[in-house]
Amino acid sequence: MADVNPGKKNILTYAGLKKLEDELFDLKVNQRKAISEKIKEAREQGDLSENAEYDAAKDEQRDIEARIEEIEKILKNAEVFVEEEASTNAINVGCKVVIHDIEYDEDLEFAIVGSTEANSLKGKISNESPLGHALIGATKGQVVTVEMPNGLTSQYKVLDITRNV
Repeated sequence: MADVNPGKKNILTYAGLKKLEDELFDLKVNQRKAISEKIKEAREQGDLSENAEYDAAKDEQRDIEARIEEIEKILKNAEVFVEEEASTNAINVGCKVVIHDIEYDEDLEFAIVGSTEANSLKGKISNESPLGHALIGATKGQVVTVEMPNGLTSQYKVLDITRNV
């Protein structure tokens, strides 16, 4: 789940903000209505003490309410980063970067996003991750040393910086 420390700014791209707002709308308007129907139907079956459908529906309702609360906290502290304004002179949130892993002799491409939007499987790394943090402010041609959580270091050469649009 996302990091929602109070007072911590949640850096989001406009697309990430829109995605969270759409999810929140769906949860409040569609999911809440659907779960209340399930609970109503389960209640009509009688004895609630041994009603698995009722228990499952109440669990689902708790999950929906928890996600609504989480999204509202994220949005309350959201700081939208306008990708169109991202500089391509140095790496920052909103940039797409191509780097060369010196140790493994391979090129990697990903977008730098806020921690709320990070998804390594989709090529989005957080500006707070060890690699993302080390790359912030780096320029094309620069070699960056990254200290990994296991204490080892890796080096990457910045090959290209573009806007993530």
